[in-house]
Amino acid sequence: MEMNWWVFFVAALIPLAVGSVWYSPIGFAKAWMKESGVTEEMAQSGNMAMIFGLSYLFGLFIAGALMSLVIHQSGVYAILSYLPDFNDATSKTAQDFSAFMNDYGHLHRSFGHGALHGAFCTLTFAFPLIAINSMFERKSWKYIWIHAGYWLVTLMLMGGVICQFL
Repeated sequence: MEMNWWVFFVAALIPLAVGSVWYSPIGFAKAWMKESGVTEEMAQSGNMAMIFGLSYLFGLFIAGALMSLVIHQSGVYAILSYLPDFNDATSKTAQDFSAFMNDYGHLHRSFGHGALHGAFCTLTFAFPLIAINSMFERKSWKYIWIHAGYWLVTLMLMGGVICQFL
């Protein structure tokens, strides 16, 4: 399977791009700040280069995880690529994989399919993680829904881009 590294690195920017709108004055900035207890001064303090740099790094982690979830063919690749003869184009393993990709490599490789998996990841991973931490921190459900909405949009876009273009 070939990897389009440009798409991978662009997909990792999606959390920052969505966040720049979601948590802005035209989005949910006021509600988020009120519910989280963050002031304007707090929001503007801190090492922004480190915050954005680490956020991008974590976006790369998320893109890598989503790749294996939204591109189903990667499971077959993961199983076969460890076999000793996989890289020998004349081997049965390599020929079987090539035939599989020719027949089925295009299935479920759409933006919509990736977005569906992004939504599923939000509902089964992101939302429960946010809700559990937030409840113990005594945050409101409004706070939880603001963050869950952000991750829903973010993971749907990331999943869609990765599935369609990677």
